[in-house]
Amino acid sequence: MNNIYTGIDLGTDSIKIVVCEKVKSKFYVLASVSSPSMGIKNGFIIDTKLAISSVKNALRQINEMLGIKITKAIACIPSLNCQMNIVVGSTSIIDYNDITGVDVSNVLLDAIKGQDFTNEELVTAMPISFTIDDNNCVNDPKGMKGSILEARVVISTTAKEPLYRILEVLKLSGIETVDIAYNSVGDYFSIRNKKYDELVGAIINIGEESTNISIFNKGIQIKNKLLPIGSNNVDKDISYAFKTKPKESRKMKEEFAVCMASYADTNDLYEIKTKNGEKKEINQVNLSKVVEARMREILKLAKNEIKNLTKREIRYIIITGGLSEMAGFQYLVEQELGFVAKVCNLSTIGIRHNKYSSCFGIAKYFDSKLKLRGKQYNMINSDDINTLLSVDSTITSNENMLSRVFGHFFDN
Repeated sequence: MNNIYTGIDLGTDSIKIVVCEKVKSKFYVLASVSSPSMGIKNGFIIDTKLAISSVKNALRQINEMLGIKITKAIACIPSLNCQMNIVVGSTSIIDYNDITGVDVSNVLLDAIKGQDFTNEELVTAMPISFTIDDNNCVNDPKGMKGSILEARVVISTTAKEPLYRILEVLKLSGIETVDIAYNSVGDYFSIRNKKYDELVGAIINIGEESTNISIFNKGIQIKNKLLPIGSNNVDKDISYAFKTKPKESRKMKEEFAVCMASYADTNDLYEIKTKNGEKKEINQVNLSKVVEARMREILKLAKNEIKNLTKREIRYIIITGGLSEMAGFQYLVEQELGFVAKVCNLSTIGIRHNKYSSCFGIAKYFDSKLKLRGKQYNMINSDDINTLLSVDSTITSNENMLSRVFGHFFDN
């Protein structure tokens, strides 16, 4: 069976869509798009019409690349105000000699059944460990023997109204939302490995308007904080210092500046036009000093927030987001956060840019859920799969999200 997934990330600056296929244990990108967005701020919908127009434009581009119409996706949602709790579930195993994905689904369903979701909506339910009779700390119980299966599960919830607005925008854009997860979960799964699954670490995503800091313990998100500072602040600093328009400031940042002034070239000049129409030349050192000051501030704030979120020893820090692609960023990261910190490096062909980390990783997260429950799911129908191979390449806003999100996994 073809395992083809689509991840979509509604960002302040751009709509990112990644369509990928899992072949054996590897993920291959079939198409990716980063398209300008409007009506969205920090992942929240502030203008429905503009947001729908932005999503439709991104979908139009991805559909043209693939030659088929994408109608299903996993959606990234912001983790602002998310709440996390540990719950316990228990179920009788159907067949003593063979625990299956159905048993796993049943124990996870039991863990969330008694929870009150009156004011908030369930987003994720990630098992910490399973217990089979007296056998504790089992990561994946499928194929084992036993009578009673128990599970400790981290559940996370978010406010209903902003979540429903995101889902409504996707629905009106022609997308059925198959599953949802936080951007931070996608970021983790984009860099996940066996080593990180055994450690406590942090993921920092520097976005357009904000910076998200998440703490993960053995691959499970346990804490989160959103700081109201991001890439846009760097643009504003450049505009203030050199009297340039926002569009020009962003272009200077992306095409000319480096993260550390000590690595800049005094003789390298960039001609700009100020807000008054005056032409000036700026050397790379002066521009980079402005950029470096703000980026150091962002990293220092993130470092302090990590200390506030957990007293545990942080064994790794991964920094992602579009701003992390700037030249020399790794050197700045090591100075501010130490050698435990690394810049995300997406090496998959088709998405070699950190702005895709959330929507690519969310596809891997979805696949992990399927694998644990012993299920398979394909977001493209058989006719469209044949089309792809030949060229080589419905919810309502007041619907109960609990049944929608987990319906694919808990049904028999």
